[in-house]
Amino acid sequence: MKSEYRMPNTERNPNAECRKGGAGQESGIGSKALKSPTGFGFGFRFSGFFRTSDFGLQIYSKLVRLLTSAATKSIALLAVLAVLLLTACGSRAPRADLIILNGAEPESLDPALFTAQPDGRVIGALFDGLTRYDPKTGDPIPGLAERWEITPDGRTYTFHLRSNLVWSTGEPITAADVVYSWRRLADPVNGAGYSSSLYQVKNAEEIISGKIKDASRLGIQAVDARTVRVELTCPAAFFLDLCAYRPLAVVPRQAIEKYGDQWLMRPPVPVSGPYLLEYWRIHDRIRLRKNPRYWDAANTRSETVDILPVESPTTALNLFISGQADIIWDKGLIPSELLDALRPKPYYHAFDYLGSYFVRMNVTQGPLKDVRVRQALALAVDKRTIVDKITRGGETIATSFTPTSTRNYTPPTGLGFDPARARQLLAAAGYPGGKGLPTLTYLINTSRQHEQIAIELKEMWRRELGVLVEIRQTEFKVYLAEQDKLNYDLCRASWVGDYNDVNTFLDCFLSQNGNNRTGWKNARYDELVHQANLEVNRERRAALMRQAETLLVETEPPIIPLYFYKGITFFDPQRIQGIYFNVIDEHPIAAIWNTRPLARP
Repeated sequence: MKSEYRMPNTERNPNAECRKGGAGQESGIGSKALKSPTGFGFGFRFSGFFRTSDFGLQIYSKLVRLLTSAATKSIALLAVLAVLLLTACGSRAPRADLIILNGAEPESLDPALFTAQPDGRVIGALFDGLTRYDPKTGDPIPGLAERWEITPDGRTYTFHLRSNLVWSTGEPITAADVVYSWRRLADPVNGAGYSSSLYQVKNAEEIISGKIKDASRLGIQAVDARTVRVELTCPAAFFLDLCAYRPLAVVPRQAIEKYGDQWLMRPPVPVSGPYLLEYWRIHDRIRLRKNPRYWDAANTRSETVDILPVESPTTALNLFISGQADIIWDKGLIPSELLDALRPKPYYHAFDYLGSYFVRMNVTQGPLKDVRVRQALALAVDKRTIVDKITRGGETIATSFTPTSTRNYTPPTGLGFDPARARQLLAAAGYPGGKGLPTLTYLINTSRQHEQIAIELKEMWRRELGVLVEIRQTEFKVYLAEQDKLNYDLCRASWVGDYNDVNTFLDCFLSQNGNNRTGWKNARYDELVHQANLEVNRERRAALMRQAETLLVETEPPIIPLYFYKGITFFDPQRIQGIYFNVIDEHPIAAIWNTRPLARP
């Protein structure tokens, strides 16, 4: 079963989502303001102050008008007000060298239970894999393994661990730890959502599905204390990328076997990565401290890092402008109505990356069992209106699930905007003008932009098809759980690739993949994806993947692609160094530093 892990003596009121998620992750950006301070730090919410008095509401409304009409003066005013209000919060501990606004509260820091981008960013600072991400390119580079050999057929990898590897608590990190970590991920008892990341490894799929009960038959072995051998079912050009992926990180067997599900609650937590988990205060921050025993500690740039769980775009902007935070990672934490005013600012950075925003459809119940209804809903969506009116960040409309910038792959065209054909399909399914079709529920997590998109979709489906939709908004943790239980009709979703290959997207909708969450099972789709991953010829592989994706987005769609992400990150390039933009949106925390840390006001 899934478990949540928290440091001891903390208030448990989690509010988390998005999986960047196996081959991909969802992003967990929402806007639920925190209700009160916990511990010390940024429990105070600037926007909350505005809502508690008539005076505050007047200021807030004026600020929004000013920001959208006169950017420079109004942003400066916002900064002044933020500093004055935040200063009133009382005394605080010394400022961390680097403060990052990370979106939702992580659901877990256990690599095997990783679910979303907010989790993964912290996990990547705590635990290393055999490889790790290059900060500049996002490509895999040596991590715990200093080198490796690959057999000519591409099916066997031999990794050689570094000689200076130790856990933060002093014990040696060995090949047996790597084997244990991967077997733990594959064991279905642990309910790992991203166990499918191991599908390329011999016997992994059979172990995960329960066909093979003995996890020791997984195609990984410790040749000696410093050598790991991995056997694949087929060649995989992206396998080294997978070795850097969060779920495949190396975890401390000694702590897990001693404390079980509580191992992350028993400090000191043994870590294999560049940072120690100093503490985790729910709805306040995660404090990371440099791991002096890390093999590459000399290149860990910041001594202390604070990760703040802020979901409100207004709050995030307040904290950033006032100097209370150094980095805003995600576009979802930028007020969309202020994008035009903020775009010329030197701290505004936009870039392309492999991410898709889409709608999941539950194909297991009601009218959505009928493919014609699903196709009608897809054809009735004017995606151009969504990106021009709501997201406004330069996003590209999507008719495929896989982004067009994916390496060595051209996705199929998919379903465009054709309301006339949509009405024909809906009538053919027995619901002319939407008559007789029950009201559908559309599930979203708490976020202003998710809500705006949901309202627009609701109106499009009503106007074009006569279909009625009810929006159901929940906190992130509930949203994730409801998806897993298929307790929805329609659901907002997102996916960010973990490596630059089509497999990181299409693997998600295999019948047995835990990230499917639509109930859609298609034997032909599964066969095509598996055949493609056995194919060594690049063009033939791409053609097979294209056939599979045509089933996914056109012939029998369980999803409606809406747009491809445009990354927007805020940081001052004069102070913050070590952030480079790459298509998988990976920015290792250990590589980032603040040249001029600001003191707390």
